[in-house]
Amino acid sequence: MVLSLERRVSTRSERVAARMPVEIRPARLADLDALVSLEHAAFTTDRAERRAIRHAIRSVSMTLLVAVAREPAEGGEVEILVGAATTERRRTSRVARLSSLAVAPARAGLGLGRKLLQAAEADARAHGCERLRLEVRADNGGGIRLYERGGYARIGTKPDYYEDGMEAWCYEKALADG
Repeated sequence: MVLSLERRVSTRSERVAARMPVEIRPARLADLDALVSLEHAAFTTDRAERRAIRHAIRSVSMTLLVAVAREPAEGGEVEILVGAATTERRRTSRVARLSSLAVAPARAGLGLGRKLLQAAEADARAHGCERLRLEVRADNGGGIRLYERGGYARIGTKPDYYEDGMEAWCYEKALADG
């Protein structure tokens, strides 16, 4: 099985393939190259470095979830990484932090961000967390809509948060049981 990153969608058949169901699972070290590629495809600034991604995969206080699509290929099937979400936890806190949510540009607008967010919330609950917090760029309209539609309340701002000087909007959601 070869792991790659889906980068673009241009033809009708590629757009149909982009709507194929995905599986969300914990990341493995074998996903590292595709995760680095996803960082570069999804973000123009503030990208996680390879070392940080490797740490997230191995860490007991973090969960890195990946969304993968399986497509037929010569000799079997190929697994294509199409999104990822990273949550962080502290042993002494019931609040988790969503530190990253990335969707391959070819899958933008198809509901994958919502699925990854729901999976991150479920993971935080499974680790005993009662709330999930996050920061989002103030100019990321799609992200803001995703979080607000998902029940997140804006709780503040962090000026000059991103490396290009953009402020972050801070959100939080109480995680219901189940």
